[in-house]
Amino acid sequence: MGLRYCLNGKSYKINNEIVSTLLTQLSWSNNVIILSSTHSMEEKEFYIRMCIKNNYSARELNRQIASGYFHRYMLSDGKANQSLIKTVGEEDYPNTRILDTYSLEFLDLPNNYSEKDLKKAIISNMKDFILEIGKDFTFVGEEYRVQVGGQDFFIDLLFYNRALSCLVAFELKIGDFMPEYVSKMDFYLEALDRQEKKENENPSVGIILCSGKNEQVVEYAMSRTMSPTMVSQYTLKLIDKKLLENKLKEISDMVEENNKK
Repeated sequence: MGLRYCLNGKSYKINNEIVSTLLTQLSWSNNVIILSSTHSMEEKEFYIRMCIKNNYSARELNRQIASGYFHRYMLSDGKANQSLIKTVGEEDYPNTRILDTYSLEFLDLPNNYSEKDLKKAIISNMKDFILEIGKDFTFVGEEYRVQVGGQDFFIDLLFYNRALSCLVAFELKIGDFMPEYVSKMDFYLEALDRQEKKENENPSVGIILCSGKNEQVVEYAMSRTMSPTMVSQYTLKLIDKKLLENKLKEISDMVEENNKK
């Protein structure tokens, strides 16, 4: 037995009992946004749970949907072979995972910018940056200094993640990913674990954030390492949601076909 909602003259019938129940925990404005701006039941449930978990305002929810956050989240499982059903059924769903692609359209950077400009823009728009990377992140500092062998080294951005219970180091790059970035990040993480990590915390995690990456180069660079480092790319423009939808459908179809074999 489903529930029927009438929003802005349009009627929405929800036959999914879980989604219907969750909708009652949201504000009316967020109900309107989710029901009118999403398609599949999985997508609706995702944004409902994210709203409940993160207490999104209408502006924040609109931004997440416009940036295709659901599709980018589902495409960032690390193996690109997980079914939507399994993902939605995870106990910690939808805890923010490290995304394959981050949308930084709010930075408003010029065509020619430096890594310093990128970092400065992120610092100036920290509220929006944390909305994008996840509200479990707490900003610790920029150019965070670690000292090894009497020498000073500086981590671009350092955060603490409450859900992961660990420090998270961000290294910013305005070009494509290069293999040597991994060893540099490993050095930072080792320094953080020896000097900054508390006994009750988990090992530090690194995120190398580049403007582009070749998946094969990343796979080769990470194949022989146990490093808790992820390589993500960023875009300064909103990604076409249709492209994300098509890519997710293609992967879901492949998973379904493989499951039949």
